[in-house]
Amino acid sequence: MSRLLLAAALALPLAGAAQAQPAAPAAPASLSQRIAHTDPAKFRSARSVHGGAGELKFGSLLGTDALDTNFIFLHRGEIQPGGGIGAHFHNACEEMFVILDGEAQFTIDGRTSQLKGPVGAPNTMGHSHAIYNPTDKPVQWLNINVGTTKVYDNFDLGDSRVGAPLDPIPTFMTMRLDRSLLKPVQNLDGGQGEVLRRQALGPAVFRTAWSYVDHVVIAPGASVGPASKPDMSEVYYVLGGRGSARVGAQTAPLATGDALPVRLGETRAIRNDGTEPLELMVIGVAKDLDAKRAYMLATAPQRR
Repeated sequence: MSRLLLAAALALPLAGAAQAQPAAPAAPASLSQRIAHTDPAKFRSARSVHGGAGELKFGSLLGTDALDTNFIFLHRGEIQPGGGIGAHFHNACEEMFVILDGEAQFTIDGRTSQLKGPVGAPNTMGHSHAIYNPTDKPVQWLNINVGTTKVYDNFDLGDSRVGAPLDPIPTFMTMRLDRSLLKPVQNLDGGQGEVLRRQALGPAVFRTAWSYVDHVVIAPGASVGPASKPDMSEVYYVLGGRGSARVGAQTAPLATGDALPVRLGETRAIRNDGTEPLELMVIGVAKDLDAKRAYMLATAPQRR
């Protein structure tokens, strides 16, 4: 199968749906139906993705209909040993590969560094990226995509990046999900108890309405919210632990590998009712660029 067909097969359920239905449909009635669950048994295999080497196993956790903003998808999968995603451009959307464990070689604009998980590298519009697993173990992987519209785009370069020279220090932006960098916050968004939090990536990183990636750890018995954000949609991906989510009047359990979408203006609360820390990666996508600018101004650090 050609690189073009493989790339199309990877994106078809998402880009095709976006073109057919540019407006996101109404949210399903059941919160439990909205929460996506990671199930490796349902991953599908793809080879030579965007001209990359070897094999990738993945599934789509959330698609274009998950949020009422220009969030396009959240993929979850495994990059097999010697596998990867070849170098390709995005000109109307932005994407970030994240590895949750192991090591992988990340490439942005033809420069490659080997990084240890959990880590990610954002690729903004008009730039190219790739990833390759040079190790002998599968790497747990996420892919997040946000566009200027709901339509996915790509331009493949035909470069697997296998054997690429490595820079010891990355020449591109990276995102570390390192608990040692988190800071304590009391009663976050009106919640109870102490939460550890850090904004791993801020709004200036992205050119679309993608506004942030936060790293949050909720202690047992603590909670975040309830709160609503009229101009900001969010995805909560559970990196570890168990808890519960309340959106509106509905409550549903959360566990490792789950993804909770929260639409514009929905009231949400998340509680750790387990015995271990509940660790989250939070993806924020603003209603539009004006809303993102307002968020930037409201959250900008004060200069002295």
